[in-house]
Amino acid sequence: MRLVEAEATVSDLDSFIAAVGEVADETGATVQAFDARYVVDREHLERATELADRAIARGNEIARDRAVEILLYASGRRQINRAFEIGVSEGTLPVVILVDGGDEADAEAALFDRLDLEPADTLGDYDEALVRDVFDVGETELRVADGDLPALVRERVALLAVDR
Repeated sequence: MRLVEAEATVSDLDSFIAAVGEVADETGATVQAFDARYVVDREHLERATELADRAIARGNEIARDRAVEILLYASGRRQINRAFEIGVSEGTLPVVILVDGGDEADAEAALFDRLDLEPADTLGDYDEALVRDVFDVGETELRVADGDLPALVRERVALLAVDR
């Protein structure tokens, strides 16, 4: 798995998503873009990918597309429309693009060629308020977890597999 970190300028979300899909099709890779403000660390996406693959292998997947299944796990949500909240939106924003399988190096190069991306360190530079809101982490829960928000997010990712 490769994580592409960048600052993205997305003027047309449909075109951005189409370009990501073309890169995935051409390289045989699974490609999913995330708003980096919602991704707490690499382990967050590694665990989401692992659990999505396990669900697919067992025939328990929610989505028909592996990239969407990974998005569901990464968001800790079963509803696709709610999971897209942690995806890319229009504007200029920090992104983390997951590239897994196929020709990952070619996929990464193609993403930079086709999208308005500037390399940037974005992984782990999450927005605590946004993360707490999307993963429904209250003050009491955060205090009990000694302020370890990434651990709570990874727990939410894992709980999606149980919450069926």
